[in-house]
Amino acid sequence: MKTSPLSPLRSLLFTNYFSSAQLLLTPLLLLLVFFLGCQPPEENGPAADSQTKSDSNANTPKRYKIAVVPKGTTHVFWKSVHYGAAKAAEEFGADILFQGPQKEDDRDQQISLVQSLTIKGVDGICLAPLDSEALIRPVEEAKKAGIPTVIFDSGLKAPDSIVSYVATDNYLGGQMAAESMAKALNEKGRVIMLRYAVGSESTEQREEGFLAKIKEYPQIEVLSSDQYAGTSVMSSVDKTQQLFQRFDNKVDGIFAVCESNADGVLKAIEDSGLAGKIVFVGFDPSENLRAALAEKKMSAIILQDPVNMGYQAVKTMIEHLNGTEVEKRIDTGEFIATPENINDEKMKTLLNPAQK
Repeated sequence: MKTSPLSPLRSLLFTNYFSSAQLLLTPLLLLLVFFLGCQPPEENGPAADSQTKSDSNANTPKRYKIAVVPKGTTHVFWKSVHYGAAKAAEEFGADILFQGPQKEDDRDQQISLVQSLTIKGVDGICLAPLDSEALIRPVEEAKKAGIPTVIFDSGLKAPDSIVSYVATDNYLGGQMAAESMAKALNEKGRVIMLRYAVGSESTEQREEGFLAKIKEYPQIEVLSSDQYAGTSVMSSVDKTQQLFQRFDNKVDGIFAVCESNADGVLKAIEDSGLAGKIVFVGFDPSENLRAALAEKKMSAIILQDPVNMGYQAVKTMIEHLNGTEVEKRIDTGEFIATPENINDEKMKTLLNPAQK
């Protein structure tokens, strides 16, 4: 095949053309790389992950820290309150700090606890005040610090300072005790009512309810209603024995307004040989009292629902912190157990409340 005489020239021109094109394209390619390098990163790097976490946190409810301050921590009632409070905290995603005074008459220690929790800066306080007046100032101080308080079990004489009051209708509970007493006595006899401690609003309501209702039975004489048994089992034993001696054991019935008092009365009755011979009505259960009811050493036990009380107190606080309007008064119920209904499922649960 013949080679065209113009081929060398064409090759030279072709080579020069592409060399010139390369010179023009190189700066353009460099500019393109530069601009591409200046583009913002795609939304899948660390910054995007951080933004995603931030958005997720914004949609996640805050995990509140709530202090629960009972009157004490040793009795079955308070252990059951603890169980209910812990159940609500787990269900609604909160943490609880359960702290109470060592003795149920130590107002100063309970006041110090509330003040300490206020300084720590918990999100809310659920309080069972030992004294309806002595705890007003600590609660108001907490409110000023931005820490709300839900009162449970026993009232506080400062309704405007609290979020809600969660408790048994204790006045009605006292009336139920009087009705049970009257029925067991066939509406006639001589009775004693033992008080608990000055300033305890819950037991004061029970005492008032009992005395108001027992007046409706004219053949029932109240021998004593002004004696305080104190906050321990042994002080209750001593006071009961003193009253038995004072009235020469001619007592037909006795009402004890709380667990520790009832345990003390039971021991005094047994020691005096009056078990099963005297009508005995208590308030709140214990292992000894359950056994006494089954053996008919007791006529009745007025029951609360401490698990529900602890649960409702914490639940109400969380709802309030989340901006939900809550009821100012929440009644957790009152019930009566007798030897006849002791095996009913509801009574079994209330006589043996879950404990923490």
